[in-house]
Amino acid sequence: MDFNALYHANFKLLDDAVSEWSTLVKHLVDLKKDAEDGLHQAAAKADWAGVNAQVSKQFIGRTAGEFGDAHTQAATIHNILRDTQGELKSYHQQLTDAVSRGQKKNLTVVDTGGGKFTVMGNTRPDWNSDPSGRTSTTDQKDVDDLRNEIQGILGKATESDNTAKDVLVAIVDQARLGFSGADYKDRDAAADAVKAADELAKLAKKGPDDLSVEDFDRLNAGLKAHHDDPLFSERFAKDLGPEKTLSFWADISDSQVSPEVNRERREQLGELQKNLGLTLAAATQSDTADMTEWKRHMVDIGDQEVGGKRGGLLGFQVMSNLMRAGDYDDDFMKQYGKSLMETERKFTSDGRHGAWQRMGFSPYLNHMKGDTGFDPVSGYLKGLSNNPGAATDFFNDDFIPKDGDHKHAVSNFKYLFEDRHWPHESNSDVMSRGESTDGRNNLASALEAATTGHPAGELPTGDTPAHSPGQAKLFEDIVSSISDDNGRLTDHSYMSDSMGQIASEYLPDIDRATTDVDRHPGKNDAAGQAAWERLQKLYPVQGSAAEVSHSDVSRFLFAVGQDPHGYAAVEVGQKAYMGKLLEYHLDPDLPEGQRPDHDMELTVRDIARHSGQVSGTLAMGRNEAVAGPADVKDKDFDHSVAQWKNLLSGTVGTGVGVGTSFIASPAVGAGVGGAAGTATSMMLEELFKDAEGSAKDEAGAKIGKDWENGNQANMKYTSAAAYNAAEQYHLNGDVATWAEQSSSQGFLEGGGYMERVGAELVTDI
Repeated sequence: MDFNALYHANFKLLDDAVSEWSTLVKHLVDLKKDAEDGLHQAAAKADWAGVNAQVSKQFIGRTAGEFGDAHTQAATIHNILRDTQGELKSYHQQLTDAVSRGQKKNLTVVDTGGGKFTVMGNTRPDWNSDPSGRTSTTDQKDVDDLRNEIQGILGKATESDNTAKDVLVAIVDQARLGFSGADYKDRDAAADAVKAADELAKLAKKGPDDLSVEDFDRLNAGLKAHHDDPLFSERFAKDLGPEKTLSFWADISDSQVSPEVNRERREQLGELQKNLGLTLAAATQSDTADMTEWKRHMVDIGDQEVGGKRGGLLGFQVMSNLMRAGDYDDDFMKQYGKSLMETERKFTSDGRHGAWQRMGFSPYLNHMKGDTGFDPVSGYLKGLSNNPGAATDFFNDDFIPKDGDHKHAVSNFKYLFEDRHWPHESNSDVMSRGESTDGRNNLASALEAATTGHPAGELPTGDTPAHSPGQAKLFEDIVSSISDDNGRLTDHSYMSDSMGQIASEYLPDIDRATTDVDRHPGKNDAAGQAAWERLQKLYPVQGSAAEVSHSDVSRFLFAVGQDPHGYAAVEVGQKAYMGKLLEYHLDPDLPEGQRPDHDMELTVRDIARHSGQVSGTLAMGRNEAVAGPADVKDKDFDHSVAQWKNLLSGTVGTGVGVGTSFIASPAVGAGVGGAAGTATSMMLEELFKDAEGSAKDEAGAKIGKDWENGNQANMKYTSAAAYNAAEQYHLNGDVATWAEQSSSQGFLEGGGYMERVGAELVTDI
């Protein structure tokens, strides 16, 4: 900073800026509250249908969120300007005081231009008559001390000014559109993040022979502390660059290349992998020009050999393992996946044989437990499980497009779920030796994200968008594929928890299928049109509905029901959905135009019957698992059902139909979807209590061996749900009896129908 600029500084413009940003922050607090409490909450409770359910609701939610980001960014900018204002004023005062002290010692500070200055002693008026020849009134030490003091003040002022500029530019550049969520309490915190990124990137650039255990610890600790920091993550990724990122992980994770680190820190390699992945994921969310180029270049070098010390690895193999943790940018994931599958297609001759088979001497690239990481598709699918938007597009994209040599296109879903020759993988954890099932398990998790619109392993919330056409189509493909060959799921039962979660979030579509009502009646088919309109009111669906056949749904549920986790997800979900649906339709305040019938009994009986059909089909699957060769005990199913109580506590369900008065998922509890203590919650409490008791019974529950016992249990919970709903609205009549009778009918129908459409699958009923 120039001497004159600081010495003669006019802080009015900076003062005004700080004051105006302070006022803006206060206004944005009110706007943020209004956007959340008014706009967002109103949108969550509104009656959405069609395109509005898919687009408008989500858009409003994001818009409301932008007010929060705007407040965060404005507060951060205000904090940085305020801190810089205070520091520069302090340095200005220090400089003024230093010059004043110099003047008292007959010293003059002169600006020499170009940011430079000089300190001179004042000339004595009697210097010509002084025998000593001294022309100045001061000692050289005083001159040097003042010069050094002023230089130090200017240096600190320059650093303050430059760091403020750097972090302000970095924050603004984070988001090309909208606002950045970067939140810093002061200028120093933001500047420290940038400094830490530079230092840690420098460590990661070291060659494997030079990286010490101490360097490893510092790097791991730094990434762990800062991986959620937007400025840090972007700066670190930019400093390291795509090539060095890949060669760093290829080297440090290889015991043959980095023996000391692997020997001393083998247990911490997984943590470093996670922290590095989270850092890179956060960095890809940045819209800076540097990160845009970083992402493009990372995709470009995916099919090229990594510059690691040992060599022989492709960029995709390394980078996919760093995708196992974190939420990477959607567009980056899409482009990466497209390029990865092009490489897969080339290496497998259009999927005719396998690829990526690890040899015994090949390095382990994954240290987060699970497979060795040699197959890049496995790690990428794990990344997709955290990224619903990219996952939906990926699975609906073509692996083999329709062209001159191929009469039919092959989607990524079909190739991975049905056709792929998966490489044999072992567990990377030496304590868990044996073959790894991570590849297909990651596929199931990615499909869960792709069909539900939320990360795998989570439950939907009030903000989860309604199903899109791409999500609904993918669900249709899954149901059709498993119906066509149950072994695609039952031979890999570890995928069933995800399949069960998926099914639980498409229960309106499943229940519609069990009615066998024609979705596409002819224009002149008045009765068919009326039946279809009634069904849409009986099972209202926000967004896009999935079109699945009754037979396919039954065979699909039969396969899902053979695994305790899959069974529990759908059974608990169906009971919750049935209860909420009864509450919804029995509500006296429901508008007449939204009622499927004027006859309450017919509505109750239909809901109970079709719910019973789902439970009956699941019970067939449960019975098959217990009676078949699989090592599954009846009590395992009850234990899984009981576990859902803790999982669902305090969660929020996705609204389906009019408003959010009921849910299409097993998510129940406080918030959207109904608070604890509602009629549905009371019924579920009884379900969980009974399941927990059966799970503790050494003899096990009888439902797998005694069909009638399963029917009785289904009748009990359906009757309770109907009774509680009727009591909630003070309704008279035989609501519970209607529900009980029809649920029994549906349960038996579900079993009988499954025997007809899946006779070859049922080995012991």
